[in-house]
Amino acid sequence: MVFITGDTHGRMGRLSSFLSRMKPAKDDIMIILGDVGLNYYGSPRDDKTKEELAGWPNIFFCIHGNHEMRPAAIKRYRLLEWHGGQVWVEDRYPNILFAKDGEIYDIAGKQCIVIGGAYSVDKYYRLRMGYPWFEDEQPSDEIKAYVESQLKKRDWKIDIVLSHTVPWQYMPTDMFISGIDQSSVDQSTEEWLRDIESKLSYEWWYAGHYHTSRIVDKVQIMFEEIEEFKGGR
Repeated sequence: MVFITGDTHGRMGRLSSFLSRMKPAKDDIMIILGDVGLNYYGSPRDDKTKEELAGWPNIFFCIHGNHEMRPAAIKRYRLLEWHGGQVWVEDRYPNILFAKDGEIYDIAGKQCIVIGGAYSVDKYYRLRMGYPWFEDEQPSDEIKAYVESQLKKRDWKIDIVLSHTVPWQYMPTDMFISGIDQSSVDQSTEEWLRDIESKLSYEWWYAGHYHTSRIVDKVQIMFEEIEEFKGGR
């Protein structure tokens, strides 16, 4: 079985409750669409939550969000091959995998490309309060080029997109935080994804980030719900 859900921000209670009911097996997969909260501090403070997930037999397949460090920046992670693509993994937590942006994975018979990252609209609040903020939260030019090269190889055809944020035209503007001047918000990642989406042939697009749940066209934004991963409706 393969399941999918939105941001967890280090609070794993709903996952634990769900898994307690489902009794997952070793080969089952839980996809988390970014802001997982496992690499928030970049220190042993993160280990408690990792140990909680490591106690389950199934795989946790995690997308990079904006409120967490990139595994590439953490020495304990190394790259392994998994389901046709490379993933970041710590030897201490072998069932917790972080996708590498631009890699394409075979999940439940679907070819899935991963595109993580987004801009933190609370960036300046975080800096002012001394909370973690990550300069590399958005895809770099190198990552963008790799994503595009991967899709170009496939003639711009893919089954599923797994991203943290959404293409610009699918942003849920009603969820924008009041009091933030939207003209100051960097939407370059969403604009780039808009260009990707305009020429991509795909079945379904999953994303998190916006703390809401909705489907528009073939784009599904997820938050607290947990669904069986099917890829399309």
